[in-house]
Parts: sequence; C-alpha cells; structure tokens
Amino acid sequence: MDLIDDRILQELVRDGRITNAALAERVGLSPSACLRRVQELERRGVIAGYRAVLDRGRLGIGFVAYVSVGLSVHTKASQQAFEHAMAGAPEVVECHNVTGTVEYRLRVEVPDLAAYKRFHTDILGTLPQVTSLTSYVVMGSPKDLRG
Repeated sequence: MDLIDDRILQELVRDGRITNAALAERVGLSPSACLRRVQELERRGVIAGYRAVLDRGRLGIGFVAYVSVGLSVHTKASQQAFEHAMAGAPEVVECHNVTGTVEYRLRVEVPDLAAYKRFHTDILGTLPQVTSLTSYVVMGSPKDLRG
C-alpha cells in the first residue's frame, strides 16, 4: 500500500461506480496502471466488494435504532444462540459483539415505531439469554459513510 493506493481507495469509497478512466485521471495514473492497481487491491482482499447505497426512506424504512443487548449468561453457546437469532431477523442490519457493559450492539431498521415495538417484544423479548435492552433511536444522521 502506498499513497496512490490510498487515493484509489478514497475515490472508490466515494464513488464505487467511477470508470477506470476517470479514476486514473483523479489519482494521476494511466488507465492501464490504475486498473492493475485496482485488480491487485481486489486480489489481496483490500477491496472486499462493491455496494449500492440505498435510500432507506424510499424503501419504507422510517425508523432506525441502535440497541445495546446484555446477556445473562456469558458462554459461547449463549452467544451463538443470540447470533443465530439475529442472523434470522431481517430487521437487524448490523450485529456487533462489543466490549463494555453489554455484549452486543444492533442496528435495527423498520418501517415505524409499531414495527420496532413488535421486533423488540416478539424477537428480542423472547430470547432467554437476553437480560437487558437499551434502545437509541436515530433522530438524524449528519454523517454516515457506510456503504
């Protein structure tokens, strides 16, 4: 990795659909040299994939919350059971095992508060290993660089 690779990555994060010719121009390389570098970054796994950035509102997602989840038992089996349940929950778009006072942080996206209440009660509320839930409702996202 060098400064040119860093610039290539910055441009691709900003616009994953940029043409190779435009990318080469922005980073100061010939198109063939730029393409070789991008292909090498992909081969090495530095570029893991490309994504579309979706407008959640146009998809009917009007309510986003981060949820901190504490588990009553701190065993591998308990964590695996929780992670399996979250993998099957379409409302959960991110699930992170974290350090601190809780074990997990979730990003939950649903149409509205009523849908969130159903998820909170019918999914999270039924898991035997869950001992605490704290919801943080997203009121706005002035900066969001997720793909």
